[in-house]
Amino acid sequence: MPKRVLQGTVVSDKNDKTVVVLVERRFTHPLFKKTVRRSKKYKAHDELNECKVGDTVFIQETRPISKDKSWVVLKDEAAAN
Repeated sequence: MPKRVLQGTVVSDKNDKTVVVLVERRFTHPLFKKTVRRSKKYKAHDELNECKVGDTVFIQETRPISKDKSWVVLKDEAAAN
């Protein structure tokens, strides 16, 4: 089964080897037919502490690394395609 890959923006890099990524999704409301934006924050593993606030990154689903961290930052954007 393929692992999910999401694109988002880094909103926090204060934790060691962890970044918080804000992922926004858009969908059409089933009743009102209006485009709705929903966002969610994911904690992702960043082994080398390379990501900074404001970076656009791809994160990939992985095994649980800690209590609430089960995503990892991909090394390069080509790996996500």
